[in-house]
Amino acid sequence: MAKKVVATLKSGDSAQFTKVVKMVKSEKSGAYTFEEKVVNKEHIKDFLNS
Repeated sequence: MAKKVVATLKSGDSAQFTKVVKMVKSEKSGAYTFEEKVVNKEHIKDFLNS
């Protein structure tokens, strides 16, 4: 089943999207958390800089 999902993501417009994981430090506790988001390839830098 996973092969079908991967094949579907590589075709068409979905090839323009990338999963981005950003590490963010909490100001309250100082612990790090991870933000995950699927963004268009053109908006990766905007997500990482925010």
